[in-house]
Amino acid sequence: MQKPRWKTVGGALLRVTAVWAVSTLTMLALAGILPDFRLQAADGDSATRIAITAASGAGAFGVLSALVWPLLVRALLLMPALVLGLLVFVLNGSMLLIALSLIPDGRGAVEPETAVVVAAVMSAASSATSTFLTVRDDGAYRRRLARLAHRQRRLSGGDGGRARPPGTVFLQLDGVGHAVLRDALRPRDNRPPVMETVSTWVGATHTVTPWRTDWSSQTGASQLGILHGSNEDVPAFRWYEKKSGEVMVSNRPSSAAVLQRRAAARAGHDGLLTVDGASRGNLFTGGADELALVLSVAARRSKRNRSRSGYFAYFSDPANATRTAASFVAEVCREICQSTRAKLRREAPRVGRGGLYPFIRAFATVVERDVVVAAVSGDILSGRTAIYADLVAYDEVAHHSGPRSRDAQQVLARLDRSIALIAKVAERAPRDYRIVLLSDHGQSPGATFAGAYGLTLEDLVRAGCGLPVPKAVGRTASGAEAREAARAALHRPEKDEEGPEGARPVVLASGNLGLISFPDVPGRMSREAIDRRHPALLHTLANHPGVGFLLVRSERDGAVVLGANGAEHHLDTGRVIKESPLAVFGPGAADAVRRTAHFRNTPDIMVNSAYDAATGEVHAFEEQIGSHGGLGGEQGHPFLLWPVQLSAPVAAGEELVGAERVHTVLRRWLREADGPEVPEVSGAPGLPEVSVAADEGVVSDGAQGLAQESRIPGPAAVPFPAATPVLPDKAR
Repeated sequence: MQKPRWKTVGGALLRVTAVWAVSTLTMLALAGILPDFRLQAADGDSATRIAITAASGAGAFGVLSALVWPLLVRALLLMPALVLGLLVFVLNGSMLLIALSLIPDGRGAVEPETAVVVAAVMSAASSATSTFLTVRDDGAYRRRLARLAHRQRRLSGGDGGRARPPGTVFLQLDGVGHAVLRDALRPRDNRPPVMETVSTWVGATHTVTPWRTDWSSQTGASQLGILHGSNEDVPAFRWYEKKSGEVMVSNRPSSAAVLQRRAAARAGHDGLLTVDGASRGNLFTGGADELALVLSVAARRSKRNRSRSGYFAYFSDPANATRTAASFVAEVCREICQSTRAKLRREAPRVGRGGLYPFIRAFATVVERDVVVAAVSGDILSGRTAIYADLVAYDEVAHHSGPRSRDAQQVLARLDRSIALIAKVAERAPRDYRIVLLSDHGQSPGATFAGAYGLTLEDLVRAGCGLPVPKAVGRTASGAEAREAARAALHRPEKDEEGPEGARPVVLASGNLGLISFPDVPGRMSREAIDRRHPALLHTLANHPGVGFLLVRSERDGAVVLGANGAEHHLDTGRVIKESPLAVFGPGAADAVRRTAHFRNTPDIMVNSAYDAATGEVHAFEEQIGSHGGLGGEQGHPFLLWPVQLSAPVAAGEELVGAERVHTVLRRWLREADGPEVPEVSGAPGLPEVSVAADEGVVSDGAQGLAQESRIPGPAAVPFPAATPVLPDKAR
């Protein structure tokens, strides 16, 4: 039964009054605590007068926050997101200064630096009060849902009166391997599981299984295959393309745009999310119109940049902005403390965690998480059909702290709270939702190649080519996924990879996978040509203790894998000399390498590091002690966790292999929910090859999304903002 309008208006007035009262009391308390903040005349005032002054200041601050803040954030939308986050405190404090200046007789005064503190505390207090009251008002929640549903029907032109089939939310936990997830779901030492929410799902409402990645076990290849149905010609995280003379990097916006176009042309459709879909925090759009923090469109510079709309949706609420900025600072401090502790304990293996890394980690674990969770929650409340979101927090931390480190476990616990929040929002959505959790790859531990052997892969290649080797061991920069996302958020130009220099080989790294190309030789250089030009190179690489195997192309034998002591595996014929170098890498290794061997972009030599089957360790050619990108250990075994209502991904006894196969499973699940079919692109198989430079017009801009209608906060342990949609009592 719908409440009378007078009760609706009365409830709203009650909430406004309560928030005003709490803000007034908060201002009075802060005036009594902070020496540079006063609410009375210089010669003193009565308690009543001081209370009136506080009420006036709190009211003015509240009105400015409600009216001015959204306009201010919209005006600053094209500003880098991280800069906007850092400006939150200054902007909020400025509004407080303006509010105090409106108090008659100059009774309100505060130093600028103190105003920042007062404004932040007042925003948090008013947010907590509003949420406390709104959560208990189911009518307010229903009215908000009605507005969202009405707008959704108006935009789609659909009939919202009939029953709608379930929607699907795909949450990608970047880098979380099946074994890591399994351990996080188990109670240990009389303590609850690290991921309590997910642990209650498995065996009750959901089922979990591992799947096996392609040879390139990294987000670029996996997510491209999952979202767009094709990851052909993606041999690694980064590679050199001889035809264009360019280095392609999966998490570089311009490269991601080209990869997306190529995948769409090969698959014959725009992606998994083409119909009524949303893509949040991903490298690629999946064909969705609703985008936030998507790198393949991040290179665009316009007010209609769909990748940046999620920032406005989140930061338009000052409480959201204040909380995220505070959490960002706290995360930077946490990383500094954790890295210092690792140094003092002389933990090994260990990599450098200074420079910009604490800020990149904070972006991945706080800013990206909060904005993505907010956007997904808005998508759910608007009734969107298919949502795919990537949470990169664990992957970023595990690269530098280790996949099973205490630091990474803490991140998993916070991700579990994010999942719980999204699930609670889904309970109040205008349609049922099925939540699918999955990962794109795992991570394998181990000391870096340089740390274990005192030289980089490039040094080893130079030695094999007879070129001078630097005396000092250089550092290979990490290619973690969050770095380019942070650069895009800062509007910093793309960082150029080291390109060719004469006849010098180009050596690139993708976790424990190395790629070697000779730029002055057109086409793929054969094994025989390499031996003629550099007789010692292949022998030097294959017999190094840190190298597991090489992939080369023979003019006579086709794709050949080389190992130590003359071991060979001829992939095209199946011939093995001595013992296959791939045997230690487990079943499916030969198939994965054979597929990559025939890619158009496969480099002259591909190098996979050694793998210790007893310890599960590999050696990254980058500065990472938790790595992925090649074969060996847990990096190639992510997970898929799905509701029991959906069909099993594969038949009993069959293994789910490859990101493209996962794409077909997710498409089938959308069909099972009577969701949209992914339309085929007319004539797509006959499209001409896309050049690297052709990175314009990847996807079309859609209508302004509904995400900004819902300002759900991230899972930080702080109060919800005032504009948060109502959750049921049990969800608080």
